[in-house]
Amino acid sequence: MSDQRGATGAAVDGLAGWASALAWEDVPSEVAERLRTVLFDALGATALGAGTEDQRALRAAWPAAPGDAPLVAGKRRVDAPTAAFLNAQAMVCLELDEGNKHAGGHPSAHGFPAVLALAAELDVPGPRVLAALLVAYEVSARFGRTTALNAGVHPHGNWGVPGAAAGCAVLLGLDAARVAAAIDAGSGMPVAGHFDSALDGNPVRDAWMGMANHSGIAAARMAEAGVARNTGTAALSLGGLLGEFDPGRLTELLGERYDVLGNYFKRHASCSFTHPAADLALRARSELFDGVAAAEIARRVAAVRVDTHALGAGLNRTGWHNRLSAMFSVPFVVAAALLDGKVGPEQAVDDPKLAELARRVEVTEDPELTRRLPDQRAARMTVLTEDGRRWVEEVPNPVGDSDFHPLGRDQLAELFGDPDTLWDVVDRLPRAQGARELLGRLAEVRS
Repeated sequence: MSDQRGATGAAVDGLAGWASALAWEDVPSEVAERLRTVLFDALGATALGAGTEDQRALRAAWPAAPGDAPLVAGKRRVDAPTAAFLNAQAMVCLELDEGNKHAGGHPSAHGFPAVLALAAELDVPGPRVLAALLVAYEVSARFGRTTALNAGVHPHGNWGVPGAAAGCAVLLGLDAARVAAAIDAGSGMPVAGHFDSALDGNPVRDAWMGMANHSGIAAARMAEAGVARNTGTAALSLGGLLGEFDPGRLTELLGERYDVLGNYFKRHASCSFTHPAADLALRARSELFDGVAAAEIARRVAAVRVDTHALGAGLNRTGWHNRLSAMFSVPFVVAAALLDGKVGPEQAVDDPKLAELARRVEVTEDPELTRRLPDQRAARMTVLTEDGRRWVEEVPNPVGDSDFHPLGRDQLAELFGDPDTLWDVVDRLPRAQGARELLGRLAEVRS
């Protein structure tokens, strides 16, 4: 283990050297454009989530002194750690935030709320904010690639904390040694959350992202104070306790490969593992039941079979407790897409027709589809109708995947309530001499 820790510490030093030297003006144009689009998506998902009853109640119950960091769509500004925590919860609560199949989770949600909150507090120039966001994304994604979590561990709040710490350390202007110390400290603050919390609809699953962002700020401040140091901690925490860790992957193609270019955006308010099935259900609805009312569709569908990879096959519950657990049910998502033609944040989870149809959806693993991971997140759907028709289709990836059918600015704008304001903030950020007032506008966006 000492060799593993030494290799991890050296790799973290390499990451920190890249992060501390990164200048926004040197970022390739394609990467810069994608990063801004990811930022728009993150803000849109946060604003939409902030409008839910649960997030409104949480903000109302959370005492916080006035500060400079905006609560997105929350009508007030508070201290940075509080904003980072609450904005992160809002960002992930509707399962609309982007992700990265190579990292195995959600790099932007792990660090963007922390970076934006601290940037508003510090009033740093916009280009440095964007550089810090890119650092947060890339370091998180690399830790995600490097970590193979144990079975049952949910990827929220563990491998991405070092990314949040790195982004915040860049905002603070720390040198490479202290950025490395921040990354190491962040890697020692992972959440050990079980995937069943999501399946059960327990919102603690959203709080894990709040903790990741809060911890990112704490780790960077520890490094700033000189009380953190790089000891290869990730080899013990992410490796050993929570899974397996391969430090050699942390610096693989560093400065050449940008993982943000391999992300995916989401058009369905549900776990990404359900998206291929949702896309297929929408296609089946169009080809089999065009113009048919929902009640009639529910009557005509005799059975649905979804063959998918191992990660999606476990989302097979035909009952759910609330919206969160429904978003992690392939049968719910398929039934919603067939009946309503969408899987949106306003989807009714107590519709008896939907529940009855979901019980006719069978989800199974196809080992061949599992072998295609992570490059493909495939699914195959078979729909049998009451009049004997059989419809079969397969997709290699969900719509929104950068390798399949990527979503652009216009398509993402259709998902969110105040896209013009959000795009204006994003597009002005590269020219902002100080980010505080520009980011402050986020408190007033519509949810």
